[in-house]
Amino acid sequence: MPTFASFDGLQLSYTVWEGEGRPVLLQHGFAADTNANWIAPGVVATLQQAGLTVIGLDARGHGRSAKPHDEASYGDDAMVRDVSTLLDVLGLDEVSMVGYSMGAMIALGAVAADPRIRCLAIGGVGSGIVDFGGVDTRVVTPEAISEALLASDPSALPPSSAPFRALAEALRADRVALAAVARGTANPKLDLTAIAVPTLVLAGDNDPLAAEPERLAAAIAGARLVRVPGDHLTAVMHPGFGSALTDFLTSHDL
Repeated sequence: MPTFASFDGLQLSYTVWEGEGRPVLLQHGFAADTNANWIAPGVVATLQQAGLTVIGLDARGHGRSAKPHDEASYGDDAMVRDVSTLLDVLGLDEVSMVGYSMGAMIALGAVAADPRIRCLAIGGVGSGIVDFGGVDTRVVTPEAISEALLASDPSALPPSSAPFRALAEALRADRVALAAVARGTANPKLDLTAIAVPTLVLAGDNDPLAAEPERLAAAIAGARLVRVPGDHLTAVMHPGFGSALTDFLTSHDL
């Protein structure tokens, strides 16, 4: 996988699958990476079958990208700035962007900041974005996620934060870096009124972190909502997720 130096010199990893039309940039969720979030569930393959150029970015602290342990490395919209830097490096004038969970928050920030993003699809988020500007703290707080990742005894973790620890361990992720990510990105301050591109909201019908997705869609001008079966981890694996995403992206590839 190629790498690039981001705005602060951090080395980040990305992958490009060549195709036609406007490139689609995929940003994965917390503790995951391009493989876990997009390749393994078949999303990349579905987009490729539609002939699209696909780009997967491993966010800082994740996958094959650099993983600093200080939370300051993740603040000040660093992951949003990483997206714009990658577009600079690749020399792209326009892209569509897809983000899931944490990646959805990054995508929302990026589309508001970078006019090269012409189309947006977000999944794994709901009214928590509207009410709290980020993670739905009615379900779990960033502090609880950080504590779960660093806990010496994961068997005692509450049900709300235990899945984050389990996912990090399953993917052999750097739990100290992820704890810093959770703390450093706790308050993204997303401005939904700044989004003026075609937008799709994809939500699992049993995903507590994507509760009331209709409220999120209503807060973004002209946004569409599609529900698919599944919870926070499984919705992206459902064939309906990839087909709805592909239909949306190809219909707005102008």
